[in-house]
Amino acid sequence: MTMSSPSVAVVGVGSTGAMAMWQLAKRGVRVTGFERFSPGHDRGAHGGETRIFRTAYQESPDYVPLLVRAKELWQQLEEETGAELLNLAGVLTIGAADTPQLTNVMASIAEYGLTAEQLSVEEARNRYPQHAVGDDESVVLDRNAGFLRPERAVLHASRRAEQLGATLHTYTKVTAIEPDQHGVTVRTDGGTERFDHVVVATGPWATQLLGGFGYDASVIQVRRIVQMWFPAKDPALFRPDRCPVFIRVSPVPYYGLPAADGAGLKLGVFTEENRVVTDPDDFDSRVGVGEIASFRDTVAELLPQLFPEPVRIGAFMEGYTPDSDGLIGALPGADNVTLLVGFSGHGFKLAPAFGALAADAVLGTRTTPSLPRLDPARELSTHPREVQRT
Repeated sequence: MTMSSPSVAVVGVGSTGAMAMWQLAKRGVRVTGFERFSPGHDRGAHGGETRIFRTAYQESPDYVPLLVRAKELWQQLEEETGAELLNLAGVLTIGAADTPQLTNVMASIAEYGLTAEQLSVEEARNRYPQHAVGDDESVVLDRNAGFLRPERAVLHASRRAEQLGATLHTYTKVTAIEPDQHGVTVRTDGGTERFDHVVVATGPWATQLLGGFGYDASVIQVRRIVQMWFPAKDPALFRPDRCPVFIRVSPVPYYGLPAADGAGLKLGVFTEENRVVTDPDDFDSRVGVGEIASFRDTVAELLPQLFPEPVRIGAFMEGYTPDSDGLIGALPGADNVTLLVGFSGHGFKLAPAFGALAADAVLGTRTTPSLPRLDPARELSTHPREVQRT
């Protein structure tokens, strides 16, 4: 049943919550956002100044229609706000051709006719001397890809929602969400409000609320993700116009983003050792000397045009599901609560499309390609071993 003009609360105005607010406000919904800090803060999953956008998708070709829609919405948000959010500098995928990731990249390109180029080893070495490419490696350039500016995007999406009539409560902690057959009560540290519907987009804090209304909060595991910035021997080589975003899938899985603001190339190394965060309110962002070793070794071996000592280090939180797919849709047993959480390190690029899916769920409409693998009612049992953040 389609609701004519519901009142909707969005709890958590971060990566996806800000986009859900924007999408709901664009459709004339009375929407109120609750954020424990302020949009664009550095405590959640969207920190780090840049995030990857890609369409030839390593996780599964299933995501491609949703990524195409996400690109349209990113550009629409840019048009509405005048902000520069998406830079289509391209994305290189490097590694053995028979890896699942490169197989999915090539399948995405073939199935959807994406704009991409497969480079020979000689071409890759000549065009992109930043990388040490092995004789037996495959290199694919996704041209309809690049990077996003996450903090800026969250801030502009939430402000645009306000311009369209939304209300935003910052520095307001939601302590409980109580659905019933007539609506949903939202309790905060400042009072209580009633809504027809609630969207839960609380990122790493999702487990604190999910258990409160009977959902198995253990399906989301919060992990600490480390990124480091490395200076270039020749800075011109690592500008966005010379250095596409890159993801190496083997032998050492890692990713990097060009020096967008002159602070050095940002590098993340995929690892099984990112430790679990038991309490996001007590997150330890300090990075020990021992954690730097895998980064330094990776740079020394495979990125010879960088100095192997980081000039900046950052630690962030991500919420992971057992299968690394997010949870978007009705809370099992409560159709007036929509979950928008657990994006497992690859959700930001899709954030506006996920926000549109949440708006569709609230209003009973279909403006954006749905993806059954995101259904919160699916069976989830074990947690992923490999932690990614791209």
